Amino acid sequence: MPTRERLSHLSYRPAPGEIPTNPGVYRFRDAEGRVLYVGKAKNLRARLSNYFAPLHSLHERTRRMVTTAASVEWTVVASDVDSLQLEYMWIKEFDPPFNVKYRDDKSYPFMAITLGDEAPRVIVTRNPKIRGAKYFGPYPKVWAVHDTIDLMIKVFPIRTCSDSSYKKAMQSGRPCFPGQIGRCGGPCSMKVTIEEHRAVVDDFVAFMAGGDQRFAKALTARMQEASAAMDYEAAARYRDKLQAIDAVLGRSALVLASDTDADLFGIAEDELAATVQHFVVRGGRVRGVRATTIEKEIDISGADLVDQVLQRTYGDAAASDIPRQVLVPELPDDAEQLEAWLRERRGRPVSLQVAQRGRKADLLKTATLNAQQALMLHKTRRTSDYVARSQALTDLQEALGLTEAPLRIECYDVSHLAGTNVVASMVVFEDGLPRKDQYRSFGVAETTDDTDSLYQVLTRRLAYLDRPDEEDEPETIHGAIVADPESDAATADGDVVTTRKRPRFAYRPQLLVVDGGQPQVAAAARALADAGHEEIALCGIAKRLEEVWLPGEEYPVILPRTSEALYLLQRLRDEAHRFAITHQRKKRKRDISSVLAEVPGLGDARIKALLRHFGSVTALKNAAPEEITALPGIGPKLAESIHERLSR
Repeated sequence: MPTRERLSHLSYRPAPGEIPTNPGVYRFRDAEGRVLYVGKAKNLRARLSNYFAPLHSLHERTRRMVTTAASVEWTVVASDVDSLQLEYMWIKEFDPPFNVKYRDDKSYPFMAITLGDEAPRVIVTRNPKIRGAKYFGPYPKVWAVHDTIDLMIKVFPIRTCSDSSYKKAMQSGRPCFPGQIGRCGGPCSMKVTIEEHRAVVDDFVAFMAGGDQRFAKALTARMQEASAAMDYEAAARYRDKLQAIDAVLGRSALVLASDTDADLFGIAEDELAATVQHFVVRGGRVRGVRATTIEKEIDISGADLVDQVLQRTYGDAAASDIPRQVLVPELPDDAEQLEAWLRERRGRPVSLQVAQRGRKADLLKTATLNAQQALMLHKTRRTSDYVARSQALTDLQEALGLTEAPLRIECYDVSHLAGTNVVASMVVFEDGLPRKDQYRSFGVAETTDDTDSLYQVLTRRLAYLDRPDEEDEPETIHGAIVADPESDAATADGDVVTTRKRPRFAYRPQLLVVDGGQPQVAAAARALADAGHEEIALCGIAKRLEEVWLPGEEYPVILPRTSEALYLLQRLRDEAHRFAITHQRKKRKRDISSVLAEVPGLGDARIKALLRHFGSVTALKNAAPEEITALPGIGPKLAESIHERLSR
């Protein structure tokens, strides 16, 4: 930990006049000379001054980087585009620990054409580093790649046999076995020369890269010519090839105009990690989806993250892999320079845009939704893995100074809408895994004070610990109900569960976690003290900086970015928030149902149909009478009554 003197003054800070105002790239190094962070700037002086602002104003992880560093150096370049190239080169060379870390999802199979071979072949592989290979995909399933290859070699018969079979066939002059049964079209089949085979390979690659219309038109023309010449056998061969092409195209839906070549990047992020879904669209069709997980060490904006993603994606890409259009969630600050850099690498114009409307915007939303689900899955896998869970509980025990690992953890969150519909949630993790059958929701008196709501809820929950063991009561307490529809124990309406002799709700947790900082932790500590259960450990996790607060402490506990304990606390906090929001929405729907029930002529079936049709209470309240009449069974008079009742 840095000393207080160290925190208050950075001895290596250069004088402002020493830093040039030119564009350039800077590097922070530690005392051993290791590069900690690489960044670029249009104005080095303006950019570096942000790092040397008062330390208390810096993001916690940025503060950790500048206090770990022992020196900073910079290199002036001629243009902003040069700074992009130099930054990318240095990040690859030094792999700085405080720059974002990329972890590609390599679990999906690719189709690869080994262009570096004398006679290239098509294979299915998960290895992304075959020298000279051209990749297509990834594909969701292995069988999907094999099916595509089976169809493609009917149109473009290229080599499929192994290297050993190829070598043996070329030495002996006898066709390879796949060639004998018509499964290999390489020179080893003794039907084509190496040069002729290379031309077919080039067509194969061009087709997969998006040139499908050219080949379809050419085959159609040949089929018609053969038919006109009454060469029906040749016409049938061309027909079969056209059918194979149609089958391949049918596997990748046409989502944009047929002349569209674009890459779309959907990004989801939290304080510590981000996921990227890269949709590759060629010829208007989604040709592949690449998934990447990014671990962030210092604070980075969404625009800066887009900048880093594009640099990494296209830094080593071939010109043919850079499309005419790149669509991102938001433009980075140096969008013009990135466009110039991409244009230089591609050799032709490239546009960098945010999709605002239409089919491109819809596809970008789909990519973003996939990224959000991937981020949730990434965090879930981290907490579900047995080794990671064990490490998380051990790390948490050490970080919080507990006498034992917290095998049962309860996390609480309060949610309200402008002081109304106040609810609180309690989620339970045992051995690092969620126990959804033990989740609880609490109704809270109308208040905008989260700390008071938290005190109420914890007081009610802790009172249950003192109940006699022999009591046989339902698993509810003072309005606490199970409301998680994902729980196996929930009933159809998600309100209550069955009773049992020894309710798990009566089990004492080793750790209570609250969503919030010092005020929320203080309120929870007061509830524990008043209930006489100060033996239960307590902490809070503040979302803005992911700080962990302990009762009575002036400074938070900062867990390392890669800590399994921090991932576990994040998962607890996010799950409690999700559960609270879910229950609040259900409560609001119940409230609106009560209001609508007062409208004459509106029964339960029509109320459910209204809510299902509009999707949300807000949409229903904002709907005009004409929109309400669009629902079958509701006439103008009834629609006017509904609108009037909701407008009060």
